[in-house]
Parts: sequence; structure tokens; C-alpha cells
Amino acid sequence: MKISKIEKKKRLYLLEIDDSERLYVTEDTIVKYMLSKDKELSADELAEIREFAQFSYGKNLALYFISFQVRTKKQVRDYLLKNDIDEASIAPILKDLEDNNWINDAKYVESFLRQNALSGDKGPQVLRQKLMQKGISTGLIDQVIDQFDYFPLAVKLGQKFLDNYQGRLPEKALKDKITKSILTKGFSYDTAKAVVGSLHFELDQEDSDALLEKELDKQHRKFSKRYDGYQLQQKLFAALYRKGFDPDAINRALREYL
Repeated sequence: MKISKIEKKKRLYLLEIDDSERLYVTEDTIVKYMLSKDKELSADELAEIREFAQFSYGKNLALYFISFQVRTKKQVRDYLLKNDIDEASIAPILKDLEDNNWINDAKYVESFLRQNALSGDKGPQVLRQKLMQKGISTGLIDQVIDQFDYFPLAVKLGQKFLDNYQGRLPEKALKDKITKSILTKGFSYDTAKAVVGSLHFELDQEDSDALLEKELDKQHRKFSKRYDGYQLQQKLFAALYRKGFDPDAINRALREYL
């Protein structure tokens, strides 16, 4: 077999073998096998060239993908599959990238967690789930994730919720909301409880009474259309209690209001 033509095609080269068979190869392939027009190739040499060309093309694709941001091994693998790289070529490509430190899942985890500590708001449980979705092994995640202190981030998150809702909710409801919000972000209950205990709640009795009176007006407009007497009182009590108001304060307000 003889190379009858070599033509540059953007990032690849087109090889024609015996004026009939066509093969796209990378520049690395050209250099490695010193390919040129009229070069004679055996069947085994052509098979080896095909294999290396697929490896080289896949590696170049992977490096292009990695150039935009750090990727996990699974993300690179999925990208190669999406771009029709043979399964047989993917394993050596990934090994080459790992050997040369182009992909490193341990460093990816560390970088991911540091970024979250600087500008994120996720706790370890959510972070663990996100890393698993990116194909990181649980063993590797566990090695790294417990090295970080998440309490300062949880405090920052708790303070943010306190600033947003202070004066809009009774203290009990506000504490419950902050606790649930911290839990939703992936922090433990003990962490959420400690954060709530560290925050400074400034709602005084006058403000609490004003909030209760405002909510009572709202609920009365809602229920007085359908209920009256004792049944109305019970509906109002239940609604206000669900909103986080103190039972004794609710009873006092109802006595004055009704």
C-alpha cells in the first residue's frame, strides 16, 4: 500500500491510500510515523497508524476540553464518547492525561471545595452529592471533604438569612427558617443549631407584638368570611401558631382582638 496523497484539512490531515482509502490523522501522527506522499505501508503499519491517529485525535480533543476549565476523569470520558472516540482508545488517553497531570480528580476535589469556601454556600452533604455526580469516587471525596471547616461558611449563610428576614418573622419562625435553610444547603443539624445559637436576634417585644397584630389582621380577613365565634378563634390560633408566634402571645392578642 502506498500513500497517494496528504492534504491539510484545518486541524487534521487527509491521507489517501492507493488513491481509494481515506484516513484522517493528526499532525502528531504525521510526525511520529514520518508520513509522506508515496511512502509504502504494510497492513500492520496502517493498522498501527489508525490506532495512534484515533488516540492522538482523542487526546487533542480532551486537551481542548480541559483548556476551558478543570475537568474530572468522568467528564473527559463522557466528552470523548460524545465525540465518537473509540472505547478502546479512551482508556489509554485517560491514562496519558493522568500520568501527565492534565486530569487529577484529587486536585479537582480540593479546588472545588476551596472555590465553595471562597464564594459558594454549600455544606458537605450537598458538596458530596455534586462531586459524586461528576464521577468522583466516594472514597476520594471522603479523603478530602472532611479536611475543610464548614462552620464559618454556615455562619455567613445564617447571617444572610437573618439580615433578610429579621423584623419580618417572629423569632421562633425566624430561627426555624434559618435552621431549615442551612440544612437545605447541606450542613448538618448540629451545625445549623450551633449557627442559630451564635446569631444575634434583635426583635424586641414591641416589634413582635406589631408582627403578630399584622398577621392577625391578615388571617382574620381570610377566616372571618367562613367562620365565627369559637371556630373562628380556633382557626386563627392554629394559623398564627403555624407562623411561629408564641401561644401565650396569640391568646392575649385574640382576647383583645375578638
